[in-house]
Amino acid sequence: MTRYGLRARVITLTLAPTLIIGLLLSSFFSFNRYHDLEMQVINSGLNIIEPLAIASEDGMRNQSHEAVRRLISYSHRKNSKFVRSIAVFDSKHELFVTSNFHPNFESLTFPKDQPIPLYGSSHIDDNSLILRTPILPESRLAIATETEGESQAFGYIAIELDLSSLRLQQYQEIVLSVLVLLLGLGLSAIFAMRLMHDVTRPIEHMKNMIQRIRRGHIDVRIEGKMHGELDSLKNGINAMAESLSAYHSEMQHSIDQATSDLRETLEQLEIQNVELDIAKKRAQEAARVKSEFLANMSHELRTPLNGVIGFTRQMLKTQLTNSQTDYLQTIEKSANNLLSIINDILDFSKLEAGKLALENIPFEFQDSLEEVVSLQATSAHEKGLELTLKIDPKVPVGLVGDPLRIQQVLTNLVGNSIKFTERGNIDISVELRSQKDDMVELQFMVRDTGIGISERQQAQLFQAFSQADASISRRYGGTGLGLVITQKLVSQMGGEISLTSRLHQGSTFWFTLRLHITDMPISPAVDSKMLEQRHLLLIEPNMQAASIIQQTLTQEGLIVTYRSSMPEENERYDYVILNLAPNKNASVETIGEWVEKAKAVSPNVIVGTPSTELALSDHLIQSHHVQCITKPLSRKKLLQTMIANQPPTLLPVIEPSIHETLPLKVMAVDDNPANLKLITALLKERVESIISCTNGKDAVQQAENHAFDIVLMDIQMPHMDGVTACHKIKQTELNANTPVIAVTAHAMAGERDRLLNAGMDDYLTKPIEEHILHQVLVHWNPHTVDGEVEKLDISQGEVDSNMDIPEQAAFPDANQTIIIDWQAALKQAANKEDLAKDMLAMLVSFIPEVSAHIDNALEGEQTNTEELIHHVHKLHGSCSYCGVPRLKQVCATIETALRSGSNIEDIEPEMFELQDEMDKVLATAQHYLD
Repeated sequence: MTRYGLRARVITLTLAPTLIIGLLLSSFFSFNRYHDLEMQVINSGLNIIEPLAIASEDGMRNQSHEAVRRLISYSHRKNSKFVRSIAVFDSKHELFVTSNFHPNFESLTFPKDQPIPLYGSSHIDDNSLILRTPILPESRLAIATETEGESQAFGYIAIELDLSSLRLQQYQEIVLSVLVLLLGLGLSAIFAMRLMHDVTRPIEHMKNMIQRIRRGHIDVRIEGKMHGELDSLKNGINAMAESLSAYHSEMQHSIDQATSDLRETLEQLEIQNVELDIAKKRAQEAARVKSEFLANMSHELRTPLNGVIGFTRQMLKTQLTNSQTDYLQTIEKSANNLLSIINDILDFSKLEAGKLALENIPFEFQDSLEEVVSLQATSAHEKGLELTLKIDPKVPVGLVGDPLRIQQVLTNLVGNSIKFTERGNIDISVELRSQKDDMVELQFMVRDTGIGISERQQAQLFQAFSQADASISRRYGGTGLGLVITQKLVSQMGGEISLTSRLHQGSTFWFTLRLHITDMPISPAVDSKMLEQRHLLLIEPNMQAASIIQQTLTQEGLIVTYRSSMPEENERYDYVILNLAPNKNASVETIGEWVEKAKAVSPNVIVGTPSTELALSDHLIQSHHVQCITKPLSRKKLLQTMIANQPPTLLPVIEPSIHETLPLKVMAVDDNPANLKLITALLKERVESIISCTNGKDAVQQAENHAFDIVLMDIQMPHMDGVTACHKIKQTELNANTPVIAVTAHAMAGERDRLLNAGMDDYLTKPIEEHILHQVLVHWNPHTVDGEVEKLDISQGEVDSNMDIPEQAAFPDANQTIIIDWQAALKQAANKEDLAKDMLAMLVSFIPEVSAHIDNALEGEQTNTEELIHHVHKLHGSCSYCGVPRLKQVCATIETALRSGSNIEDIEPEMFELQDEMDKVLATAQHYLD
């Protein structure tokens, strides 16, 4: 009802009851009158037919047709207005006499197959009423029953009555009822209109007046005479209008006064706006000057830092003492750290605006964290603190993310812990919280035993330019920006950061990150098989550090015995690790005695010295001829030192295994000459026919002319990539069903599924293992019978004992990086020394071409990025077969950065490092090529 107005409601509520009641009454009385008229006609017919039945008894008994005819004819004439026909039938249902002709006497008879009933009946058919009554003997009428014989009836009389006049009278009654109903509705409508005139029109008038008042015409009033409540309503509305008029006058006066005051205020604001505009222009000019200053300072700082880093790397190529090497490495790391800090300062504004771009590159997780610990170790050891790093062994080796930002966050947290801790430990731990598909969630924790933070002070930690206590800045220094930057970096990397702390009981900062897993080899792994089941004595006064080192060595297969101090027993060990605590002031003579005791129980003694005791390290190396390694002990550095202490035992010569040549025709496709040469050499020993191609177009052309059993296809090639070439080869008539094997250096998670979904039949990663290649050939050999395929387990190839291997290259010092791993090169060349030398020579011949492109890029000349990526990728592929792990790692880093959209300026340090590594390879390769 909310959609309709008052007028519609009045009409509805007035007419609806009248209509409903009128319909009910009209229907009731019409129905009763209708049936009453029918009953009157039936009774009239019965009054005619029953006397005729009695009067016809004698005529029917005597079979007097004339007497019965006169009787029914008289009755017909007397009631001719509504009688159509009267007929008499005998007991056999035969027509005896009739008052007139009837077209269908059959409709007047009882059914002939049934006896004559002893009672009358009636039947209405459209506009006709048929009555039937039996003619019974008068003496038997009073006692006639249904069980008495049917012969008692002489016959029966049937009369047909016309109902047309009855129907007309019925219709007249219905029309009369409708007219009465309409009359009632008309009267109700008249009363409703009168009600609307007396009630709704005044209300509508008042509504219009209220609308005018609402629009601002507060001088209008409601006029006219009204009755009852409407008159009270009218008076109330008029009173309200008068009040509004008074309020409006008062408000207008207030507005005029406020307008006058506002005009004065606006004049003052206009003066202030002019002053603010001048101040804004001055601030913008100051911001512009500051930006130019930061840009200039960035250039001025980067230039000398690049010189420091470059000449430090050049110095590291020369012959240096152990202390000089450590000093220069510390200078290089510090310079790189300073360069990162400068970049962070310049990116702070981007971080505030949420526009700081994060890298997404593969990196070796443990090496990145150990680099942070190594840089922070000096500050910790100067204060006598023990710094430890514990990484959950379930954490994958290679991850994808932004290692620089992770290092920045960890450096900040560790630096704060060192700053606010006077004694005890700084413990860093990384735990694997969850792993799903190729994603891991890690939790980093930095615990210290420092001054702690109260609950009230914790609320201020992540606010810019604030620290927990006003006295902290004076005592410990700092700007208070570190944790703010850390929080924003962690948040932008999709993690969260928080802390738990109690005053004077230390603090634990923790943050979580989600990173992708990668199977791509980031750096060469350390082969620690020769250390398995070796006995090692670990001497470490700090329980936390000892637990971590013991866990690391046990995972590598060593049998570790732990002691907090040098034992007195003389049990023999293969290794002794003697770690010196940073907070112990033992004399050099005392330390020398410890070393001699260790040498008495083991030929291989490794001394872990604090990073602040490099002079002591040099003294121990020269005086006691032991290996020294800086604490905290890096896993890779420790294993390399232990392996370097092993005597250089050469493997015995073995005869190469004779493989049965498979009756296959294979096509090898690779744009890298070194890779193509190696694949061809490996295939010559295993298949009968080989065709090699240097690009995808040539491979498709060969597939159109020759039928092959297997195709080995490189993925990244110029002009036509491997996937496109595979599709075109599958479309040729000769090689529609030939298996195409993808050969790629990419080992990212999901790469295999991507290539198989793209149409490749199988997947091989570079560098190609000889036994894996054999498995692939046997598996896809069309002549191989199902069930006869055997997976081979070929052991690592062995080298010729007569080959001259430089000792430094075969067993590098722990502080040196492997430049050429000749054993790995031989393994990739199937233990063929000539093939390994050829592969290395092809790499050496290709390096100058890559170096020229790198020089052009660093000098700022116009460089085609795609061309640079092509050359770096080609060099990366060549490195996979030449045993140059460091050069391969640098190539992978640069290629990944370029493909992710990084500029040359962003990877300038890596480009310089690539040049250095190429120079080192050129200088070292001559030992193997001579």
